[in-house]
Amino acid sequence: MAEHKKSSGRISSKKLSNLKVVVLCIAAATTFWILNALNKDNYTTIVDYPIEWDFDGEKYMAIQPLPESVPIQISGNGWDLLRKYFKLNEPPFVINLAEPATKNFILTSDLKRPLGDFITPTVLIGMLEDSLAFRIDQIQTRKLDPVLDTTSYTMAKNVVIEGEISFDPKQISLSGPSSVLDSFGGRFPISLNAKRIGENFNESVPLRIPKELSEVLTLQDASVEVSFTVIQFLEGNKRLKLRKVNFPKTVTLENEELTPVISYLVDGSKVTELKDMEFEAVLDYSKRNREDSTIAIVVRPNPSYIKEMKVEPSHVRLKYE
Repeated sequence: MAEHKKSSGRISSKKLSNLKVVVLCIAAATTFWILNALNKDNYTTIVDYPIEWDFDGEKYMAIQPLPESVPIQISGNGWDLLRKYFKLNEPPFVINLAEPATKNFILTSDLKRPLGDFITPTVLIGMLEDSLAFRIDQIQTRKLDPVLDTTSYTMAKNVVIEGEISFDPKQISLSGPSSVLDSFGGRFPISLNAKRIGENFNESVPLRIPKELSEVLTLQDASVEVSFTVIQFLEGNKRLKLRKVNFPKTVTLENEELTPVISYLVDGSKVTELKDMEFEAVLDYSKRNREDSTIAIVVRPNPSYIKEMKVEPSHVRLKYE
């Protein structure tokens, strides 16, 4: 029986050598073609050409990221266009702004001639955008009035701030872009970071710029002295005597035995005065509600050092004979 030799499946060294020669020939031909093509002129392409902005950084500040490139259509030598397309050693075109805060865009038609001169020998065919937008503000320093951020503190039960709040210094100096300063409306919020304040307050409070604005704003002061006095209100209640006014003889109350009760908060320093005060529940018939025959109870007197006064019941019903 004849024997058959099995193929190893490997490429012979001679065939492998020939294959390498073919690959090298293709690579050399491709490289030659590319180099020859890149040496030709009159190619056209679109590139994002790098730009830089030049303005007085001590007087002005960009409040939004500035455009870093401008799309343009150009023609020229293949090598030159390749460098510009991949931004290989291509210096950026500098846009000079003398007074950048007076406008928020620049027409690309104003850049066409100087940019065309800048990129020679490449020829600038056209600009693909009508304008370049930017937001650059003048840097200013303003005096803002300090105000308490009402969300940054809480008061103890039945405790309120009495009178005006004192700040030292009386105004806060803040520097930054004009439009950002405008957003404060002339006032700078002071954060106390305090809970259940129950006594007179006098502390040095650090000043803080909102995190999202910390890179564009600068405070001239590190802290402000905040002071104010508080009033502790006490809870109380009293039974009242009824006093009828303008009642005809034929009208009475459905419940003549009614004794109204008031509940209130009183300034703790005025408790002694309150003890000597006589309250009464006044019912004025001329102010009755004709539709439901009721009268609202009015408490007299009602001194300023009492707050949240409530009377129960608030209305009484009339009875006609």
